[in-house]
Amino acid sequence: MIESDESRLIKGVAVAAYELANRLVIGIASSALFDLAESDAVFREQGEESYRAYQAEHLDHTLRPGVAFPFIRRLLSLNDLSEDGDPLVEVIVLSRNDPDTGLRVMRSIEAHELSISRAIFMQGRSPYQFMPALNMSLFLSANDSDVREAVSQGLPAGHVLGEPYEDDTNDHDLRISFDFDGVLATDASEQVYQTGGLEGFRAHEVLNAAVPHDAGPLKDFLASINRIQQREEEERRRDAEYRIRLHVSLVTARNAPAHERAVMSLKQWGVTVNDAFFLGGIDKGEIMKVLKPHIFFDDQASHLASTSRTTPSVHVPFGKINEPVLLGDSRNA
Repeated sequence: MIESDESRLIKGVAVAAYELANRLVIGIASSALFDLAESDAVFREQGEESYRAYQAEHLDHTLRPGVAFPFIRRLLSLNDLSEDGDPLVEVIVLSRNDPDTGLRVMRSIEAHELSISRAIFMQGRSPYQFMPALNMSLFLSANDSDVREAVSQGLPAGHVLGEPYEDDTNDHDLRISFDFDGVLATDASEQVYQTGGLEGFRAHEVLNAAVPHDAGPLKDFLASINRIQQREEEERRRDAEYRIRLHVSLVTARNAPAHERAVMSLKQWGVTVNDAFFLGGIDKGEIMKVLKPHIFFDDQASHLASTSRTTPSVHVPFGKINEPVLLGDSRNA
């Protein structure tokens, strides 16, 4: 029998190919999922051979959870909403490790009882280029250069920041927070702010209040999250005792009157958030202490310097503000 695009042979039996198109697919680097501080120190200080020996020696030493671990664990737990064993969420490891050194990562995943079975290991190279083939809505890594390369190719990626924290396993909610400009939308309005100041920005947003923004790097990720929220609503209609677990908030430096265009853009894109915070320059870090999201996405490092002290934070290096400043650039004058 010849294998088709829709099926493959396992021990001579045709089996339908595993389809990713209708799932929320996340790519996760081992550096985002686990605390690799000790391993990385060995690599930096002693070189690759010592690193390989260290990982082999510690193969059965389970890695501690990293910054993105609580987010991934809680996201995977939503697969209990799946029907007929067909998971809503797929998480795939994308790693610079080779298969040998990646064994410790996979054993740690098993030890932590995470339902992650798929991985790509590419020795010394980032596998982000496989994101489109795997229908990924997001790639998370603690390697800033990998993330910047992915974003430069138009791919949705984020650099995790902050320290791992003790997750409350008795709390089953998942709270996700997004900045707006440069994250859900492009940075077109941010560029207006950078050149025209606050008054120029407000005038531009009022004039264009009815014109939706172009979608930014994480809009499709939010759309996938919304599909899971719709599945939760269906479950609540079937079971009055079911409690909604997935909550999404918008946390932006916009305030009135610039808030209106953000709200209208979300509506035009067909996506929703549960809560919105239009802060107008108020420190986002103080809000995060109360909101307690399990992950927060922002395009500006200055905002994340505050939030990452208490909140798992992700830098999305998108747009003009994240472009490197070249020596001799007039902006340095």
